[in-house]
Amino acid sequence: MFYSAIAIVFILLGLVGLLGAARVLLHRGWLLGWLRGMLGLGILSVGLLIGLMAFDIFSYQQILTEKSLATISFEKVASQKYNATLVDGDGNEQRFELYGDQWQLDARLVKWSGALAGFGIKPGYRLDRISGRYFSLEDERNAKRSVYALTESPYGIDLWAWLNQSTSTLPWIDAVYGNAAFVPMEDGALFEVTLSHTGLLARPLNDPAKDAVTRWQ
Repeated sequence: MFYSAIAIVFILLGLVGLLGAARVLLHRGWLLGWLRGMLGLGILSVGLLIGLMAFDIFSYQQILTEKSLATISFEKVASQKYNATLVDGDGNEQRFELYGDQWQLDARLVKWSGALAGFGIKPGYRLDRISGRYFSLEDERNAKRSVYALTESPYGIDLWAWLNQSTSTLPWIDAVYGNAAFVPMEDGALFEVTLSHTGLLARPLNDPAKDAVTRWQ
C-alpha cells in the first residue's frame, strides 16, 4: 500500500510536469519562443522521467510481517539438470531450466532508516533472479551456467539501481540485495522462500527437500 501511494504521488508529479510543459510550449509569442521551447522540453522530460519512476515503484511490495515470497519445486531431468517451477506470492507461475547442484533466489530490498523508519514505514521488496550453482569448483568454472531474471524495470528506468549507488546522497534509504543461502536441488523437492526483516530464508516443505538439506549439512 505504501509503495503504491508513493507511485501515485510520482504519477501526479509527472502529470503536473506534463501540464506545465504543455502550457509553456503552447504559449503565444515568438520573442522568447526558443527559451520557452527549451524550458518546456526540459519540464516535459522531467515529467516523463518521474512517471516512469512511478511504474518502477509499483513493482515493489511492502514487508508487513514475515512473508512468503514464493514456492519452488524441482523435477530432475538429467544429472545436474532440473526443471524448476516458481510460484510467487500472487500465484504467478514461472518455469526455469536450472543447471548444477544448488539453487538460490535473490530479491531487491528497499530499507528505510532514521525518521522514516520511526514513522513505521516498512521495507519493500521485489523478486530479482533465480540461479543454479555447482558444488564442484571445477564444474562451477567450466559447466553450463543458469541465471534468470524474475522481474524487469519498465522502460529501462531502474530506481533501485540508482538508490543503490546513491547511499551517500540519500542516507535514509538503503537499496540492498537479499538472497537465500544456496540450497540443494532434488527431484520432487518443494521449498518455500520467506522474507522478514532479517533477510530471505528457504524452508523445505516435503520429505525430498528435507532429505536433500540434511545430506548437504
